[in-house]
Amino acid sequence: MAEREHAFELLRREERPAFYQEFEVSFAPPGPGYHALVRHADVLEASRNPEVFSSGDGGATNIPDMPPDLAEYFGSMINMDDPRHARLRRIVSRAFTPRMIKKFEDDVEVAAGRIVDDLLADGPGDFVTQVAARLPLKIICDMMGISEEHYQFVFDRSNVILGGFDPEYVEDFDQAAAKLLTAGMELQRLVMDLAAFRKEKPTDDLISTLVHANIDGEHLTDQELGSFFILLVVAGNETTRNAISYGMRLLTTNPDQRARWLSDIDGHAPRAVEEIVRLASPVNFMRRKVTRDFEMNGNLYRKGEKAVLFYWSANRDESVFADPQRFDITRDPNPHVGFGGPGPHFCLGAHLARREITVMFRELLKRVPRLEAGKPDRLYSSFINGIKRMPCEF
Repeated sequence: MAEREHAFELLRREERPAFYQEFEVSFAPPGPGYHALVRHADVLEASRNPEVFSSGDGGATNIPDMPPDLAEYFGSMINMDDPRHARLRRIVSRAFTPRMIKKFEDDVEVAAGRIVDDLLADGPGDFVTQVAARLPLKIICDMMGISEEHYQFVFDRSNVILGGFDPEYVEDFDQAAAKLLTAGMELQRLVMDLAAFRKEKPTDDLISTLVHANIDGEHLTDQELGSFFILLVVAGNETTRNAISYGMRLLTTNPDQRARWLSDIDGHAPRAVEEIVRLASPVNFMRRKVTRDFEMNGNLYRKGEKAVLFYWSANRDESVFADPQRFDITRDPNPHVGFGGPGPHFCLGAHLARREITVMFRELLKRVPRLEAGKPDRLYSSFINGIKRMPCEF
């Protein structure tokens, strides 16, 4: 992590974004290379110009272009441009109405309380599996109408999908694409079986809402439903899990900020959560492809080139954040891009993620105020700033 911090600090000092050749992978031909957008201003401006910086040409979640067979499972709206992206977002946003969000918020309160009940009963262990991973996994699965017996199945497949090149999840790098494909197929099969049942017997879960959604005569296809499900269970589970884990580590290594938060738990929560998301930056980057020659912040980007938006670096930009490495739960303003930059791809579940992080830390600070996290076992990934395991004591 120290090397990463230093490397991005050096890149932010350069006159213009550095240009890199793409690394070789077995599942895609060599690409044209990419501009590394590491400054806050560049990430914001690229996000505001989605018609120039395309998400749909080859995929946004990986630097190499996504092969067609993978795109079938992972070609969700995060890897699309308008108008197709807007159509899908319009349909799935029906699942995030105020009434649905209110129900989820109430569920979060109950789930977080039970997680801390179990933590106190079981005693110290691994913070990730005992606390951080449980809340978002339960909420996402409950939203979709997936029963508890499938929680571990979903958890394991999402680990493979976001495992990057971590040998714990992908033993052979050359088999990474096959592993991803298998995990995607298994998750899609789960949701297809559930969707078929909900078509005949709908309930108040998200699958029922999406299966029966009809906006201007438009429905989700089976493939679109499957891809959205994969996006939701992976993004909604893994990212919030890592933000909670990272936040616990930050409170452990910054006892002054823990004491400050304890002095007014509810009052400090909103800014504390934003600061956790800023420093955690659960998603390190998203990729775009340039659709036409374009000048941005004094630099020329040519058609066909790629640009990688490094949110992790932008959230540490010295020109925007005073003393950016410092954890300050009262930081204000805090214009981080931990949920993505402005524009059509801003995180659809940001409100729910904030709620989960807020409630989880409120329960922990009130009921286990002396909990401390040990050294994290980090995910070997350039895409996700992940924590696989982290011991805790209290």
